[in-house]
Amino acid sequence: LLPLSDRPSEGWKQWYQRRVRGRSIVSRTVCDKFFEAQTKAKTPDDVPPIITTNKNYLISIYREKIYLVAVTTMEIQPLFVVEFMHRVMDTFAEYFDDCSEGAIKDNIIVVYQLLEEMLDNGFPLATELNILTELIKPPTIINKAVSMVTGKEGVSSVLPGSQLSNVPWRRQGVKYANNEAYFDCVEDVDAIVDAHGAIVSAEIHGNINCNVHLSGMPDLSMSFINPRLLDDVSFHPCVRLKRWESEKILSFIPPDGSFVLMSYHISAQNQVAIPVYVRAMISFRDGQGKVDITVGPKQTLGKTVDNVVITVPMPKDVTGASMTTSVGTYSFDPVSKVLKWDIGKIQPLKVPTMRGTCTLAAGSECKDAHPTIHVDFKIMQLAVSGIKVNRLDMFQENYKPFKGVKYITKAGNFQVRT
Repeated sequence: LLPLSDRPSEGWKQWYQRRVRGRSIVSRTVCDKFFEAQTKAKTPDDVPPIITTNKNYLISIYREKIYLVAVTTMEIQPLFVVEFMHRVMDTFAEYFDDCSEGAIKDNIIVVYQLLEEMLDNGFPLATELNILTELIKPPTIINKAVSMVTGKEGVSSVLPGSQLSNVPWRRQGVKYANNEAYFDCVEDVDAIVDAHGAIVSAEIHGNINCNVHLSGMPDLSMSFINPRLLDDVSFHPCVRLKRWESEKILSFIPPDGSFVLMSYHISAQNQVAIPVYVRAMISFRDGQGKVDITVGPKQTLGKTVDNVVITVPMPKDVTGASMTTSVGTYSFDPVSKVLKWDIGKIQPLKVPTMRGTCTLAAGSECKDAHPTIHVDFKIMQLAVSGIKVNRLDMFQENYKPFKGVKYITKAGNFQVRT
């Protein structure tokens, strides 16, 4: 398992070969296969997630402008490997706050320590964050100074007690002065809308993200007003599956800190409400292009649509753009040929519009060009699927914690065809 930059530069290759090949983790030939596929790809999404070689399989994911590549010597369920790699990236983000190329290089020793604990001879072992933080201290300034002075690597010699208990995801003896439990229901809307405004496809990917700081060993139960909407679901190991199947109630002993309690997927067209509309007309003729885009709220239940950004990848023959916007600002990158309109918040009484023209290179027409518009947005206190938490109860402890539930809807892969 190895982290790689999204830029296949020679400097990165040399750094990787010095750091990784010296430890005989993976051969140089396997690295070259991946770098070759990465060089041929026009965009990061074009890199094949599974690459087959004569002796190995390379399974990769792309997050935070970094590829994570797993090398297997036999056939294995790819989704199992993908899920593990996402868990690794989540762990890096918790340890380093910034899961970037620079953060991984600066903390390469901690990266090796984490991988050695999370993988035991190629098999996943310790993947719970509370166990890892007991084994390997996060790289703070004090820990780095102590390591430099004493020469110790910062790995605990004592096995965490939770690793041997029936609840391995929660450490023993947790105590807090303020007991709090926060739950964020975050939904990503993936949609494709055609040029006439009809929905080609739409689906929702949702997560219930938790940040729990409770003393002792609390037992929580969460119920929903409309659990029938949740069919395609996956749970954290702490959830009691039998009670969910019989009563549609989430019963669990929570891990300490941040974790994803549940993920769900809704793909039924009649259950996916599109919260914004985009009307666009983009045409090219007589050596120039005309752009007319209007954006507005739709089925938001009165909630404000914020962080709205419209991105239009233009044809390669476009050399410039001159636009007039009623709300927000626009920019055009002549290198990447991307027209970007940063709207921000949509006011109820002022519909955002952008109109203008594009200049084309001499002799270009682009008559058959139909750019696809990418839409980003965020709506607070709205779950577009209709999911709503009914109540949250705590057992096995006598104190009363502070509890809060927040709903967020945002754009995933939201495209509008022209």
